[in-house]
Amino acid sequence: MGCFFSKKSKRKSAGKDERTPTTTTVETTTVTNSSVPLGNNSEEPPKQYSWDKREKVDPKDYMLSGLKDVTVGRLPGKLNGQQFVIQDCENCNIYVFDHAATITIDDCVNCRIVLGPIKGSVFFRDCKDIKCVVACQQFRTRDCKKMEVFLCCATQPIIESSTGMKFGCFQYFYPELAFHFKDSGLSIFNNNWSNIHDFTPVSGENNWSLLPEASKVLDFVPIPDPESEFKSVRISGDPERSIVPLTKGGRRKDSDESCLFVFFAGEYTTANARKLIDELTAKGFVLVQTKEVSMRPEDVKRVFQNSADELVDWITKGPVVALELNGGGVVDACKNIANEVFPGTKVFVSENKNTSSRDVDNFFNFADMQMGL
Repeated sequence: MGCFFSKKSKRKSAGKDERTPTTTTVETTTVTNSSVPLGNNSEEPPKQYSWDKREKVDPKDYMLSGLKDVTVGRLPGKLNGQQFVIQDCENCNIYVFDHAATITIDDCVNCRIVLGPIKGSVFFRDCKDIKCVVACQQFRTRDCKKMEVFLCCATQPIIESSTGMKFGCFQYFYPELAFHFKDSGLSIFNNNWSNIHDFTPVSGENNWSLLPEASKVLDFVPIPDPESEFKSVRISGDPERSIVPLTKGGRRKDSDESCLFVFFAGEYTTANARKLIDELTAKGFVLVQTKEVSMRPEDVKRVFQNSADELVDWITKGPVVALELNGGGVVDACKNIANEVFPGTKVFVSENKNTSSRDVDNFFNFADMQMGL
């Protein structure tokens, strides 16, 4: 708590002057008492400091604890980047439709959980039978069993002393979600959901796997009960509406032909990348992976090689967004879309299918090193 400080006025006492007759002294004292206030009234108003003016935070507003068989959570605007704790909950539906600094989930059993974007880490400990949707900078579990996670993670997800872990690509939408990603400093294109690191592997056993490709998020974490406080939040689990692009990730590719398509920074980079994804997936091609990363001139020369000279000036405008698309004939399809749909936009597209695999490897190996993956 802040402390209040005040300055007290130092006043000389109205002592008796020996050279003055007693009657005169009494008169003087009487005048002094009537003209100068005594006690606390003589103090100046206490100063106000910044820490005194802050709104007081109640820890209970940032915690869910000891709940059972209920639908609970937080509506948009209730957390605003604060830390959050979920603990000792059983058979609950938990919806946190806001961004947070960090979130810890301890000792929860048989819960369905949606967590808005997390600027730092989300840490599950001693949890069992959890189905969740998570977007975060860092994802970690310890001593957990049977979790099914639809994940967007900027770094490599880590599991420790955990078994029966299954992962799928983040598929979710609510109206404020794009703003929450921005407030958390997360890019929708940096998603390492399938690149799991098992900190405590067991020989001959596999502690984690990928969910079936056709898995739908709302089959695991349903929309909130219409009678709950979350009935006004417009939610969609449709992959086409998901704020994070649905990627194939570490699953086996269907074709030997992939194409690298790179958008350089501009006002509509994100919108253009989403439009490209929509155009190509409608034609039956598959989005394998995406990255948003800054580049230096020496990076451009190493990654783009023969095309570097014409691209080096464009990296000064901001990060690039790169996509790997897969399928027979995808290189020609990408080149046609670049010419027809993005004629005035600076892009890089693999020249032919003989060099496209090298383009993909060059860029994403660089991006992974840049991001410490």
